[in-house]
Amino acid sequence: MALVSSSIVPARLRSKRSLRIITDSAAWVFALYAAVLLRLDFDMTRVEAFRVAALIPLAWGLQFLFGWLFGLYRGFWINGSFDEVAALARTIGAVTGVLFIYDIVIPGTRPAPASAIIAAGFLALVGAGGVRYVARHAIDRRRRSRDEGLPRAIIFGTGECGVRMINSLLFEDSSPCIPVALLDDDREKQNLTVKGLRVIGGRASMFEAARRFNASVLVIAIPTAEGSTIRELTALADLAELEVLVVPPVTELFGGQVRATDLREPTEADLLGRRIIETDLEQAASYLQDRVVLVTGAGGSIGSELCRQISRFGPRRLVMLDRDESGLHQVQLSLEGRALLDSPDLVLLDIRDRDRVAELFGEIRPDVVFHAAALKHLPLLQAHPVEALKSNVWGSLSVLDAAAAAGVTRFVNISTDKAANACSILGYSKRIAEGLTSYFGLRHPGTYLSVRFGNVLGSRGSVLTAFRAQIEAGGPVTVTHPDVTRYFMTIEEAVQLVIQAGAIGHDGEALVLDMGEPVKISDVARRLCANHVPEIPIVFTGLRPGEKMHEELFADGEASHQSDHELIRYVRVPDLDPTFVRDVDAKVSGKDMASLLEFLARTMTVALGDDPVPSDVFEAPRVDRVADGAL
Repeated sequence: MALVSSSIVPARLRSKRSLRIITDSAAWVFALYAAVLLRLDFDMTRVEAFRVAALIPLAWGLQFLFGWLFGLYRGFWINGSFDEVAALARTIGAVTGVLFIYDIVIPGTRPAPASAIIAAGFLALVGAGGVRYVARHAIDRRRRSRDEGLPRAIIFGTGECGVRMINSLLFEDSSPCIPVALLDDDREKQNLTVKGLRVIGGRASMFEAARRFNASVLVIAIPTAEGSTIRELTALADLAELEVLVVPPVTELFGGQVRATDLREPTEADLLGRRIIETDLEQAASYLQDRVVLVTGAGGSIGSELCRQISRFGPRRLVMLDRDESGLHQVQLSLEGRALLDSPDLVLLDIRDRDRVAELFGEIRPDVVFHAAALKHLPLLQAHPVEALKSNVWGSLSVLDAAAAAGVTRFVNISTDKAANACSILGYSKRIAEGLTSYFGLRHPGTYLSVRFGNVLGSRGSVLTAFRAQIEAGGPVTVTHPDVTRYFMTIEEAVQLVIQAGAIGHDGEALVLDMGEPVKISDVARRLCANHVPEIPIVFTGLRPGEKMHEELFADGEASHQSDHELIRYVRVPDLDPTFVRDVDAKVSGKDMASLLEFLARTMTVALGDDPVPSDVFEAPRVDRVADGAL
């Protein structure tokens, strides 16, 4: 809002207010006499028949009175702003109305022709508004000349946010740059002028604009821009040798207002995961309200964000389970602002312990379970596959058994895109967990479903976390392959859709989140290294065993269907009888890693009906799928 009220107004602002009152008063003098002369065809001899001077003191008094009531003189307004002009129009309209009534009802000689009073109001508005416009224009010119030393910026985006950012860059002392040109892809905005700056084209005109206006900065003034848009604009800016600054998403803006100080360099989330997710989460999450909700793996990246978002929807009790005491410490601190670890809703427990899991479920009788506990690091699990069996398969089965015994009404298993066309121990174990979840959903009361998605920005141990650490250490940054691609989504976006999926999913389904377009990891690495001096090298290390070139969200032969949410699709998951995996420890030695890998692969293939697994899958990536992009 342009008006700032204060009981103590600085002397400089008081003088500005006094100057405006004097200006508006002078405008009324000019307006009254000019309107009367116009009405009398500029015949000065006829003016003496009226008492125009008698209206001037009344006009002054009314102008100050209504100006105070309408806020025109009670605070400080930005010169020539819409809010100030609106307050000025209301004030002059009220003064004109009172003068018109007074002119009609006063006995004796009328001070002025009635029609002249109406015209005087219009002229007073033009005069007072014109003075403000001239002052605003002078300030703009002075501001631009004063800031000649600032970097020159091109603003991309001339929507409401773009216009506010232009104003902020022009008038705030903390402005990091000075706008000199505008770009917008909207054809209807071509040649639009904002604060004397003209839209000279779309993104294709960026290189030309940078040279023509000697600009060194590109400001992306679109808080709703998706990651793909920011990546493309950033690539064009690199070609034009422009530094890039972005307006953060609306969720990061204080009060939804944008200021020059909000500008920052693009983050990984801006480049990869920023996306608009439109969902009525309040309504979708009604199944959590006044329910006992349990989250396994609550100390992890996904689990902790689940806890934070679930807590907003009024569960009767939120039980957070993890075997990592440090993770539980962090999630309690983020939820309660304290971390004394003394809450009965914090449960230190390993899901491998079947007896304790069953005992806990019997005690708390959860209504809703989000199963996020899992081992997820592919190379480590390839080297130690028995750990994937213990946590991702047996651990999931122990949670499913306990949930069925406790009468859970809704069970959401957090899966991964690596379960689609699995070719690693991580993929096998998570695919088997999907099949087990489907089995319980078809044979027990309640709804049991899985949610499948890809890489999550900011999660512990993610590729971007590794990149940041390598860059801080001076490099090199290691990438497995120049062409490897991955899907990315922010933790907040992923969890919103997980909660939504929990509301709309059905038994035996794996709901697959729309992850947007896959991104080349090498491009991300180059972007993150771009502004560092000395230059940080990028080293390609080769794909690791079980690692795909391109991740997939759907397996070959899976028929995907659109759900009730535009960003969620679903597939039917064949159910897997738990007897296939309950006694695996009696069939395969934990020391015989190759046999264990083969057993899980065959179990998945036979029980779930997936494609046969190549015999060399345990030693190397599936090179037979590289050509068609499925690896």
